[in-house]
Amino acid sequence: MTTAPHDLHSSAGSAAPGPPSRPAGAARLWRGRAEDPVWARPALIALLALTGALYLYDLSASGWANSFYSAAVQAGGESWKAFFFGSSDAANSITVDKPPAALWPMALSVRLFGLGSWQILVPEVLMGVAAVAVVHAAVRRRFSAAAGLMAGAVLALTPVAALMFRFNNPDALLALLMTVAVYCVLRALEAARTGWLVGAGVAVGFAFLSKTLQAFLVLPPLALVYAVCAPAPVRRRFGQLALAGLALIVSGGWWVAIVELWPASSRPYVGGSQNNSFLELTFGYNGLGRISGNETGSVGGDGGGGRQGGGWGETGIGRMFGESVGGQISWLLPAALVLLVAGLVVTRRSGRTDTARAAFLVWGGALLTTLLVFSFMAGIFHEYYTVALAPYLAALIGMGTTVLWEERAHPAARAALAGAVVVTALWAHVLLGRTADFAPWLRPAVPVAGLVAAAGLLCAGRLGRGLALGAAGLGLAASLAGPVAYTLSTLGTAHQGSIVTAGPESPRGGPGGDGGPAPGGGGTTPPGAGAGRGPGQGPGPGHGGAGQGPGRGVPPGSGQGAGPSPGTGQGQGQGGGAWGGGPGGAGRAGGLLDGPDVGSAVAARLTENASDHTWVAAAVGSQNAAAYQLATGEPVMAIGGFNGSDPSPTLARFQQYVAEGRIHWFIGGGAGGGRAGGPGGGGSAEVQEWVRANFPQVTVGGTTLYDLTSAH
Repeated sequence: MTTAPHDLHSSAGSAAPGPPSRPAGAARLWRGRAEDPVWARPALIALLALTGALYLYDLSASGWANSFYSAAVQAGGESWKAFFFGSSDAANSITVDKPPAALWPMALSVRLFGLGSWQILVPEVLMGVAAVAVVHAAVRRRFSAAAGLMAGAVLALTPVAALMFRFNNPDALLALLMTVAVYCVLRALEAARTGWLVGAGVAVGFAFLSKTLQAFLVLPPLALVYAVCAPAPVRRRFGQLALAGLALIVSGGWWVAIVELWPASSRPYVGGSQNNSFLELTFGYNGLGRISGNETGSVGGDGGGGRQGGGWGETGIGRMFGESVGGQISWLLPAALVLLVAGLVVTRRSGRTDTARAAFLVWGGALLTTLLVFSFMAGIFHEYYTVALAPYLAALIGMGTTVLWEERAHPAARAALAGAVVVTALWAHVLLGRTADFAPWLRPAVPVAGLVAAAGLLCAGRLGRGLALGAAGLGLAASLAGPVAYTLSTLGTAHQGSIVTAGPESPRGGPGGDGGPAPGGGGTTPPGAGAGRGPGQGPGPGHGGAGQGPGRGVPPGSGQGAGPSPGTGQGQGQGGGAWGGGPGGAGRAGGLLDGPDVGSAVAARLTENASDHTWVAAAVGSQNAAAYQLATGEPVMAIGGFNGSDPSPTLARFQQYVAEGRIHWFIGGGAGGGRAGGPGGGGSAEVQEWVRANFPQVTVGGTTLYDLTSAH
């Protein structure tokens, strides 16, 4: 492959194209670029419309999705203070364990349209459509229209993307903003444009306000590529990077500065921290602790790290291809790596400022840095984190495939393209084998089609254009068949709770496998981990999300079932817990990953005289509290935050609230918290013991309540 650089992309135009003449008005919107094929813009519109339609399909089946964030959205829809801080309740007792930017679009939607599943989840769908549009625009600007469309379609049809752009975790906004940041850097590289580079800094800054330090994973490759490849003198390049860094600090730091300077006594406690500090949360539980595994306050974080990841599965380069993660993201990952290398080989003779090579370096660098961190991080890791890889992977597939197709006159280009199809088809065969009962005909069909397509691609130089296109189309179909099938399965399944996964559930639990035994859990089901409910099954033995596998990815003691947990013979009682009202069990942390179903009788009792109290109730653990808050529409205090281990409130502060009549009920059960608490003393266990010893117990609909207005 020795073609001169200017011959690589005949349909792409120059590196910094001038504005072509275009039709005006609606015709311009429909036609697009004057130099584009007539089908290009209609195809893009169809892609975006189809993505939106697919992601909106049966959206409300997931209900509150992750009730932890839905409760915070509800609070932000009622209180601007809760909106700003990301509080779990409108009375502002504690925040979620992330910064609030990802909550803001959903909370604004709730303010405009009322509280409901659609109002919460439609903003996430719109983020998914926007991400597809941005990936298309970034790839199309330097490569062909076909490259942009392929990249956008691959992103839309990636299983974990179809999951998270229909779910209310922060990862949807994070993925969109990271894609925008890459787009801005690529625009800046065209002509050393300072404004676009500053825009990239702003995008990363707001991504930081979505999920803290994960936003910074792409900074090294973006900064390095710009420093080396931008068409400007060295001094100007570094000056521009400094301005972009300043923009990042301002856009990501303004909120942090306000929170840190705000008197702690008049703002909510920073959830996830042990010292009521967002900086501690950023660099500890949500930051370096995720890398090292030393996450104070985490249920699974024992600080051990190592290959077992402190309770979150084996670390290493194979993690992205493993039993539980592989079906989420890895279908096209081997092909993306092959195409990245091929793209760099094709552009190896290009000049320093060549934007095609820079695009491969930027997208490839973002993919590799994020992939390596995910592979080796010893702290909390969930399968859905891999949605961050989807835009980078999709762009490399679109760029690499079309570049090699344009170079198909060279045997090496044909071999690389055929090799990418073969490795993808064979890997799909492996992944489909992990869910052998799901579309069993697909597993043998994909490798056969892939091998036939690869043979045709190897001969593409001697075939007519029609036959060559047929081979390419067959290869594309074989490559996408597996992820499309998993994506359709994802779209047809409700997802609820804290740990959700894409694709069908395998007999071994989880998407395509069990993810390996959780340490101390005795196999695929840790002690006390409920089995979850599937669509149409009605109440099952656990309170896990619909379609979730039993106990996958859950550290020991994270049980949440309402009854016996499969394989263990014991479980955490709904509304009861290890110390109050219900049957105790090995899974003390019942309610950690999803809240209980709240009956109408319980909701009615909790809302009696609600206006007389700041919080109608308090419950241990944010998921537990969120379920009651969403059921009643009234603030419920989450004692101990998400894990029940944050020192908020202290026993003394809780006693003060009770003495002032600000809390009516205490709900028994919930996530288990540490006795020691934090620097302020106390802890959720002390609060529970004090309540149990001093207040009368009443059972309503199987749920244990303690009336804090009536002492023994």
